[in-house]
Amino acid sequence: MKRHLVICLIALGLTACARDAVSNPVPSAPPAGNSIRKLHHKGFERSYILHKPPGHDPTRPTAVVLVFHGGGGNAEQVARQTGFNIQADQAGFLVAYPNGTGRWRDKLLTWNGGRCCGYAQKENVDDVGFVRAVIADLQRIAAVDTQRIYATGISNGGILSYRLACEASDLIAAIGPVAGTQNLSRCEPKQPVSVIHFHGTADHHLPYDGGVGSQSKTGVNYSSVKDSVQFWLDVNRCPSTSTIREFADIRHLAYRGCAQGSAVELYTVVGGGHAWPGGSGPAWRGGDQPTRTISATRILWDFFAAHPKP
Repeated sequence: MKRHLVICLIALGLTACARDAVSNPVPSAPPAGNSIRKLHHKGFERSYILHKPPGHDPTRPTAVVLVFHGGGGNAEQVARQTGFNIQADQAGFLVAYPNGTGRWRDKLLTWNGGRCCGYAQKENVDDVGFVRAVIADLQRIAAVDTQRIYATGISNGGILSYRLACEASDLIAAIGPVAGTQNLSRCEPKQPVSVIHFHGTADHHLPYDGGVGSQSKTGVNYSSVKDSVQFWLDVNRCPSTSTIREFADIRHLAYRGCAQGSAVELYTVVGGGHAWPGGSGPAWRGGDQPTRTISATRILWDFFAAHPKP
């Protein structure tokens, strides 16, 4: 019988445990903190970082937040950028940071969001199927609350979260795109998905009003924030009026009372660039600085916690 090696190492504060296939059971769940998990999907060896909060009970149904890096990034980078580990430790949920794919395996990783981006889009990588495989893997080692699975991400990762809402509405309860819009030729969700979107009006990589950004590295003609949000206002059968709050550089629109308890919200950062609000800093050296007025991570979790599947 083929032996399956489990390799555990400690590096950069991560406890890394790799498996060669998701179908092979592990003898025990990884401890609290960070662990690297690997699986094969559609001809690719894929991986994600799992963060478990202290005192996590693997028998108690627990919420999961999937956090997707931007194009060219990776799981470790987006974990640092967003600070979701701290939020998870405070609130007691699981965080999974999947890695995209790239021509050089561990560099310039991207997601197939439809019309974007890079290697993943050109090779038509099945990232929706990969996300389903990640959740299946998590269910082997923890009691996942299937009513509370959420997705967020920045830029290309935010674009993927929209695709998940379109093609995996049976799985995902709510999404929180940051600096990413919906870029699919078709979107046919089977049920409502709550949406909270964050975007800066001075984003020159993925413009607030859509089109090709003056600093775009992809050349993609992106959908606008308005069109992306309006699509889900229609799908979720939201009321035509919203509550509006404006403070400092933030304009917040909230549409509540949508179908099956869903909601749609938009945080506009006036003058903001291509960044994670309240994040640790720019996504790359020389990138845009995030606003300090709000913390997208904290707001995202509050929104997710309030919007499980009905």
